[in-house]
Amino acid sequence: MKFGVVVFPGSNCDRDMQGALEQDLGQEVVMLWHKDTRLTGFEPADCIVLPGGFSYGDYLRCGAIARFSPIMQAVTRFAADGGKVLGVCNGFQILCESHLLPGALLRNANQQFISKNIYLRGEGDQGQALKIPIAHGEGRYYADDKTLDELEANGQVIYRYSNEQGLVTPDANPNGSFRNIAGICNKTRNVFGMMPHPERACSRELGNIDGEAILRTLFIDSKAPSAQQKPALANI
Repeated sequence: MKFGVVVFPGSNCDRDMQGALEQDLGQEVVMLWHKDTRLTGFEPADCIVLPGGFSYGDYLRCGAIARFSPIMQAVTRFAADGGKVLGVCNGFQILCESHLLPGALLRNANQQFISKNIYLRGEGDQGQALKIPIAHGEGRYYADDKTLDELEANGQVIYRYSNEQGLVTPDANPNGSFRNIAGICNKTRNVFGMMPHPERACSRELGNIDGEAILRTLFIDSKAPSAQQKPALANI
């Protein structure tokens, strides 16, 4: 498969994603500019990545301006045709602003920017918590109760914040996300969004390759994640 990484004005994780996919995972990567209007050469089996950063300076709301970039029309058509799309951090915010994923990302509960390693349970974890970095000020996932219940019922919650032991607890939630949600997918399971940065955890030289498990499970080694059994919850 082939990956296309979109570069918006203000993106700052596009080259991190390119390096992880090319150098660590051995995948073909094409860099895409936000003014591109077509995804020429991409097939539904390929994946378009919206990377992290501060697109358009995060003015108005995070992702609110980027959703109107010319390339987003092409990304929306690509997703409608079954193509895979991944949004990481600011990319997740853009997907929600574009209504490719439900919900919204609000200011962190502590009103501060958070940059640290956290733990996740979900796709590709093989029964153990994955250690993945986060770096965001607006990462608190919000949706109304009806939407949250639908996400749960459809198996669309693909990652939750957990502690190091793999328990999904309130104390393990770094930003106040509803129901500890760190990542979701759409109903057709071809559009994925998550706040943690798997591309920053793919290098053996840096001592952490848990992000590799995420990217392989979601895209490289599997057609789509399955609705798996929920991890252990503790008073959520």
